[in-house]
Amino acid sequence: MPTKAKKTTAVRGASKIAKLSFDDAVLVKRMLTEVSDRAKEVLTLRFGLGTSQKRETLEAIGERWGITRERVRQIEAAGIESIRSSKAFKDSTAPLAELSNYVESLGVIVREEELLAGLGADEKTRNRFRFLLVVGSTFYRERETDDFYARWHVDHKTADRVHKALSSLYGSLSDSEVLSESELFNRFLDELKEVNEVYKNEEIMKRWLALSKTISANPLAEWGRSEAAGIKTKGIRDYAYLVVKRAGKPMHFTDVAGAIVDLFSKNAHVATTHNELMKDPRFVLVGRGLYALAEWGYSPGVVRDVIRDILKKKPLTKDELLEEVKKVRYVKDNTILVNLNDSRYFKKNKNGTYSAA
Repeated sequence: MPTKAKKTTAVRGASKIAKLSFDDAVLVKRMLTEVSDRAKEVLTLRFGLGTSQKRETLEAIGERWGITRERVRQIEAAGIESIRSSKAFKDSTAPLAELSNYVESLGVIVREEELLAGLGADEKTRNRFRFLLVVGSTFYRERETDDFYARWHVDHKTADRVHKALSSLYGSLSDSEVLSESELFNRFLDELKEVNEVYKNEEIMKRWLALSKTISANPLAEWGRSEAAGIKTKGIRDYAYLVVKRAGKPMHFTDVAGAIVDLFSKNAHVATTHNELMKDPRFVLVGRGLYALAEWGYSPGVVRDVIRDILKKKPLTKDELLEEVKKVRYVKDNTILVNLNDSRYFKKNKNGTYSAA
């Protein structure tokens, strides 16, 4: 029997509309008529298909009926098998094939959250599609793990290759490496050599990258390991880090605060930003209000500490020392000379050079 046409639903994260021709509510209702009353009630509660959109656990249903969790699971499994062997299921070949083709168009394997959001604008609709995915024999769900989010696929071979490519990509990244989007995509393509060329486009690769918990992008669309300092953004400190790193040179804390507002639309008060910069070891004060990144080779400390560290390597003349200090600190010559003339810490040698005392 042909199914009733339904309105088009928008797909979040897919940049296109899912044009499915069947009515998911009618299809689900038809399938549920094929099972016993108790199995129908279990499936309705488990998938949130009734008046309530809440999906109940096996334990909750068991407590309600005074039976074990395992017994509820058995009733659910038996109900699904009854549907799969029913006439209603056989009559649903076309709509389920259409749903399978849709998943394939998204790249064969899709993060569960994104897939369901693209299939339904509300939770009740998403629940119905979740039910159809479970009942359909061509859909396979991969559970959430430490490395991947929950996902659905329609082809074991492609899904396996994508998983392996993502794991290899993660292994190729260092703990601190941050790549531009184009650089990351090129490296990802190197890992996808065994995957069908038809899927190797930017939209699908982004969707595959979204499967990974260990690889992600920062707000500037730079990619790396999820825990890399240049990727994770949990507060003002992390946004400040991205701002200074993007600038590639020391910045005054007032400019850092302004850039956070401009680039990320985050409230960043100047005083708060300054306080965060002072407390974070990733930043080094290199001048009056100027902060650089420690990863650039800057060491913390006042001018006296910088002079001492430089002179520990070898004695230098006054001019040589001025040049070296000004490579790592934005200070006036007189500030350096005042510190250099403190005999408690430095001494002038007979040949005119200076050493640490």
